[in-house]
Amino acid sequence: MTNQSPPHQLFGIDVAWAASMLLGVIVVAILFAIYTALTIRDPMTKRVKALNERREELKAGITASSGPKKRAKLIRRSETTDSIRMFLDKLKVLQDSQLAEAQQKLAQAGIRNKEWAVAVILGRMVAPIVLGLIAATMLYWTDMYPLLTSFKRFMWFAAAVGLGYKGPDIYLQNITTKRTDLVRKGLPDALDLLVICAEAGLTVDAAFNRVARELGRAYPELGEEFSLTAIELSFLSERRQAFENLAYRVKLESIKGVVTTMVQTEKYGTPLASALRVLSAEFRNERMMRAEEKAARLPAIMTVPLILFILPVLFIVILGPAACSIADAFHSGPAATKH
Repeated sequence: MTNQSPPHQLFGIDVAWAASMLLGVIVVAILFAIYTALTIRDPMTKRVKALNERREELKAGITASSGPKKRAKLIRRSETTDSIRMFLDKLKVLQDSQLAEAQQKLAQAGIRNKEWAVAVILGRMVAPIVLGLIAATMLYWTDMYPLLTSFKRFMWFAAAVGLGYKGPDIYLQNITTKRTDLVRKGLPDALDLLVICAEAGLTVDAAFNRVARELGRAYPELGEEFSLTAIELSFLSERRQAFENLAYRVKLESIKGVVTTMVQTEKYGTPLASALRVLSAEFRNERMMRAEEKAARLPAIMTVPLILFILPVLFIVILGPAACSIADAFHSGPAATKH
């Protein structure tokens, strides 16, 4: 009889199985990257379509001649979201505060259709159950991990349930963070252009529209937000609401400062160019301080790679020839004494 060696385990998980799963994930990621590279689409097409839909919604909302049928066509609803809403209403789990929070997260992530907020709430409810059942099946009902203790099984199960509950929020938060960083980078340049437009005599909505056209290619996220603000300034009855909607859609304190300045300018008639020039200088100083902070953190960040990767190679290059010479001397010494 041949003795079979036990499989290698790491934290109770078969190393070969984990490596196979990781290889599968890498292959899927490579195929997805190739697909996205081959099917490149113009992002401006989708943004222009969203802006036109918002313009039509505002037109229908303020035009007295537009009947209820036309307004119903312009409201972006789908059978999927309606079915989800009916399902959540039957379960009595759909709360107005929770729905409003999900809608704001979608808006901050750049998803304009608020109806998908019910899908986020459904994901929070269904994902923990699905992942929990999968984890329970793998950990308790099958013998896939016999070496795991009861405590480790429970911790893996709790991690799966927690990931299922926080997964939709983590996904939206990741998109929101990336979008906010892109908006932050282009905000000082946008304010400089707003100052130039204000000094040239353009109105506020025309200035926002002009800045959106100029920055649409360099900073498409900021250009889209400014375009929406310009559209709402032209159609909404209260201009203050248009500025507040901008702060609602962008999770950034600098945008809130710009909105406060614009509202005060509209209310009290203060000079817009001087106020925006001060804000632009502050944002540029903030961006410079953030860059200096990152530069100051570089020595501490580079310490670990320096110790692990650079210093050993440097020692090998410097001490290697000397070690080889010493080894040759030791080997040649006994041979010389024999002769």
